[in-house]
Amino acid sequence: MTVAQTASVQTATGSVAARFVEARLAGRALPDYPGPVPTDMATAYAIQDAAIAAWPDDVAGWKLGRIPPPMDARFGAGRLAGPIFRRNVWAAGSEPTAFEAIPDGFTAVEAEYVLKIGDAPIAGPRDGLWDAVSVAPHVEAVHIGVEIAGSPFPGINDHGPAVTASDFGNNAGLILGPAVADWRERLGDLTCRMEIDGVEVGTGGARSIPGGPLDSLAFLLNLLEKQGRWIEAGQLISTGAATGVHRIRVGQSAIADFGRDGRIACVAVPAQGAGA
Repeated sequence: MTVAQTASVQTATGSVAARFVEARLAGRALPDYPGPVPTDMATAYAIQDAAIAAWPDDVAGWKLGRIPPPMDARFGAGRLAGPIFRRNVWAAGSEPTAFEAIPDGFTAVEAEYVLKIGDAPIAGPRDGLWDAVSVAPHVEAVHIGVEIAGSPFPGINDHGPAVTASDFGNNAGLILGPAVADWRERLGDLTCRMEIDGVEVGTGGARSIPGGPLDSLAFLLNLLEKQGRWIEAGQLISTGAATGVHRIRVGQSAIADFGRDGRIACVAVPAQGAGA
């Protein structure tokens, strides 16, 4: 690629990122993808990185999403990742947690198992060799949670994983529930269900996440190492949809029921816009 071609790609990448950031801050939908559609994960993460740099908040953690077959072979990965920002992490309480949904955009709820990082695994690069065993000592706790998937672009999940990854991995927040007792002994057996407006829309558990939640963390560490990023102590890792990705509209309520480990209630309200 020539210098001029590289500059052109960088300009397009920055433009797409800027338009996503502007739309999210305004709470405004984007009916079409705001620029050249990324066709590979490297371009998608370049857009994501530019948007992270422009977003007026700190990264509090990361979300993982599955790339199913045959897309995983085509894009060279079984998962994608995106940032979770500090002001979009809410503690679940006794009353339903309100979260904003952009009208005419994309919004969904996902029951998730969330890893809290203790001693951050930053002792040195492992050259892509992190696995579920080597990451486990760095997990301080496992929490139940609900990821709010959201984007100004309503077709965020309809054009392949590169498009999904490009807009913060389709993340709009995380509702954090209580910690799971004895998680190291019970992780593989944890189950959950999701309902919207009183109707069950999905069931699953930790086994629904390919390789399990710790494998999600290993993937993330290997990915971030390639990008020159690291996970920090105390960050939260939302490991993937345990019951599926469930579309939700403004005014609807959802409950993620994790059995003995607790339940999280939430309600979608219209996005007001965060300002500049």
